Amino acid sequence: MPSFDTVIRNGTVATAGDVVRCDVGIRDGRITALGEDLTDAEQVIDASGRLVLPGGIDAHVHIDEPAYMGVKVADDFESGSLAAACGGTTTMISFAAQQRGKSLRGTVEAYRARAEGKAYIDYAFHLIVSAPDEQLLGQELPALVADGYTSFKIYMTYEGLALDDRQILDVLAAARRDGALVMVHAENDHCIHWLKDRYLAAGDTAVGNHGRIAPMPVEREATHRAIALAEIADVPVLIVHVSGREAVEQIEWARRRGLKVYAETCPQYLLLSQDDMDKPGIEGAKYICSPPPRGRDNAEALWRALGQGTFQVFSSDHCPYAFDGPGGKQARGPKAGFHEIPPGVPGIETRLALLFSEGVGRGRIALTDFVALSATNAARLYGLYPRKGTLAVGSDADIALWDPERTVTLSHDLLHDRVDYTPYEGRAVTGWPVMTLSRGRVVWDDGAVKGRPGQGRFLQRERSPLAAPATRNGDDADPRVG
Repeated sequence: MPSFDTVIRNGTVATAGDVVRCDVGIRDGRITALGEDLTDAEQVIDASGRLVLPGGIDAHVHIDEPAYMGVKVADDFESGSLAAACGGTTTMISFAAQQRGKSLRGTVEAYRARAEGKAYIDYAFHLIVSAPDEQLLGQELPALVADGYTSFKIYMTYEGLALDDRQILDVLAAARRDGALVMVHAENDHCIHWLKDRYLAAGDTAVGNHGRIAPMPVEREATHRAIALAEIADVPVLIVHVSGREAVEQIEWARRRGLKVYAETCPQYLLLSQDDMDKPGIEGAKYICSPPPRGRDNAEALWRALGQGTFQVFSSDHCPYAFDGPGGKQARGPKAGFHEIPPGVPGIETRLALLFSEGVGRGRIALTDFVALSATNAARLYGLYPRKGTLAVGSDADIALWDPERTVTLSHDLLHDRVDYTPYEGRAVTGWPVMTLSRGRVVWDDGAVKGRPGQGRFLQRERSPLAAPATRNGDDADPRVG
């Protein structure tokens, strides 16, 4: 009997800590050897000229969610997970969103049933808490954390989701008690609505005003307030989809004070801008997301923060509303105003190629940083490490082979989601995932889908050691993580 089911030979293996030339031996879905001249295998994959990287973890995706503004996202677990795999991602974490007036446990069970038998890759859920009453805080959350749902997302804006400061403190306290990690969408809801009402009163409904009703101070203030509330509750916090340099300044200020504040950003804030939303007519709707893309002078500040370790996680925030037709961003017609367009952009398949090309390719980040931002740090923060997010003996054989020299011009026709556009149409990237393995099984092979729906498994996650109570001196954990 061969020693391995699969051996990946002659590649350059990179983790968040090292880059080495070695072979990877796989048996029963796990890595069982890293070494030289591994040959005794049923299948040998020649990775000459390729990078052998941990499969990406996209820790912020919106899949098969309830309608928002009367519109549903286009991707379910089958299409979303296939697109992820074709982009080099092997684990995705989506959101089970509590509906006010309904049990969170019931929401989670229904959401898990919708995913069952559909995913090409492994997946997990965050919990969205929108009604933190005594029943939820005292009974449902502790039980759900014990069952492996070890992260919560809370909102400081959006009707039906926004929590006030006292509710946020209650959720943070529950997370501290139960060992969960809280993610925060940080925008000041009152400011957004005040500015929106002023534009509407003036009759100015131009699509690009989506960015003007949520300027950087809206995010800056909410980020500072989220940090302060977490400090009062004595618990770490993760600020999601950070879009602006002013929010970055708040996060760096908190770190200097020894607070455990983690941060995530996304491709749209590095590569899109207010100019895109200002394109003529309804075209700018393709680029609307929340928080909005900023001015073009903002991107370099985010790249600097990525290179210096301010951000731990690089996610897609894949929110796949279609563009055309009654079921997408034009649900209110081709002359819809900024207030009638659901916010969100697709990106689950393009996330890694964009970061590799613009980050590693342009010398803004090292290859080891790419691995940390795209996989390892998310695994550590969300209770999946070392099963996921690294290439080590005993880890799941979730692997992406990259051709670092291949140049691809992004087009919707290349992609596998069910959205009808990509905001990165026509952008050339250098570096492309040519093969993806999930637990040792090839899912994607350079243009050919090899996996099948249902082979992905639901992941029960551990409590993250990084979610332990914060300390003022910062000695218990490095917020850089990777």
